Amino acid sequence: MKIDFNLYLITDRKLLSDRCSLTAAVEQALKGGVKAVQLREKDLGAGELLVLAHKIRKLTLKYDAKLFINDRFDIALAVNADGVHLTQNSMPVNAVRRTVKDRLMIGVSTHSLKEAKEAQRGGADLVTLGPVYRTPSKLRYGAPLGIDNFRRINKKISVPVFALGGVKIKSIEEVQRAGAYGIAVISEIFRADNIRKRTEEIIQILSTDRENK
Repeated sequence: MKIDFNLYLITDRKLLSDRCSLTAAVEQALKGGVKAVQLREKDLGAGELLVLAHKIRKLTLKYDAKLFINDRFDIALAVNADGVHLTQNSMPVNAVRRTVKDRLMIGVSTHSLKEAKEAQRGGADLVTLGPVYRTPSKLRYGAPLGIDNFRRINKKISVPVFALGGVKIKSIEEVQRAGAYGIAVISEIFRADNIRKRTEEIIQILSTDRENK
């Protein structure tokens, strides 16, 4: 399936504290132009996640954006999401692909060439690769890949590769020069004082850099 977005927003409601609800924050990002959202709230039980997924699905439909559900392809199917995003602890990609067939796009979190190649062979439509830069949320994966390793791995993968991990506005141009199809972000948008404005700024940079390629 064709991936027609280059900004992939991953949710984390804990970053919002008491500023606003997750649905309100997501809507601001959608107003800013986000066209793909991954609902990633791993601490929620199935029932709570399903309720939240329905709410986010309504918003993504309203703004003509795609919705991916992290790990839970059953919930993705239940809310008629566009895709599921698998981790290295999820069911194998090829098993999920056999189950969902073409009803869902499949994204996969990868941290090495080996993982990215396995995801591609299994039928992934896109992969996130990282952490590219040092970021507290990804310390458990060890040292960051760095831009040179990202470039090397990206060249060997044919599905769209999204740079993940510590990607900020100032590093968008660098990851695009390294071949990234797009970027996946969490805190760069959800920690912003003005979520809509920050989203618009990121999309402007992404579109400008792509035009200059």
